[in-house]
Amino acid sequence: MAGYAAEDLVLRTARSLAEEVGLRAVTPDAGATLRLLAAAGNARAVVEIGTGTGVSGVWLLRGMRSDGVLTTIDVENEHQRMARRIFVEAGFAASRTRIITGRALDVLPRLADSAYDMVFVDGDSAEFGAIVDAALRLLRPGGILAINGALADGRIGDPAARDVETVTIRELVKAIREADEWVPALLPAGDGLLAAVRR
Repeated sequence: MAGYAAEDLVLRTARSLAEEVGLRAVTPDAGATLRLLAAAGNARAVVEIGTGTGVSGVWLLRGMRSDGVLTTIDVENEHQRMARRIFVEAGFAASRTRIITGRALDVLPRLADSAYDMVFVDGDSAEFGAIVDAALRLLRPGGILAINGALADGRIGDPAARDVETVTIRELVKAIREADEWVPALLPAGDGLLAAVRR
């Protein structure tokens, strides 16, 4: 149903900032799904890879517990500056976010084992495999992994699509489906959310 996941002024502003700097933010339905997953997992500690301008972060924070902290990682300090402003405009205290500038694969090893309720990945598909390995360590049993872009712009189901990004995502989706450590589902929200619960 169109408009079911309506966005308020704060989210529309964050989305417009994303468009200005050339980023693709999660769609409203993908955002609503992230909020649902965070709420269902009673999430207090969430890691987000790919801060962008704060669209997905606001959706996640709105699903998390009121004492929850979002740790968000991005290489672009300028984008994070915009996101910081968006989080404040959305009514979240500065203590609710931990904004780290850097490459995910450099930052993740410094985060504590089994300390997180959810990991959301919206970054470079070339790093997905290594990030999923890190997520397995970071998540508590019952924690949720969500990966944006899992349908690769609709190419995932096209066997003729053999570009590097599509093949990488296809292999990741298959690996998570076959791994004993995960209970996965491929959700058609936005450009596809691969969600998995850590056993």
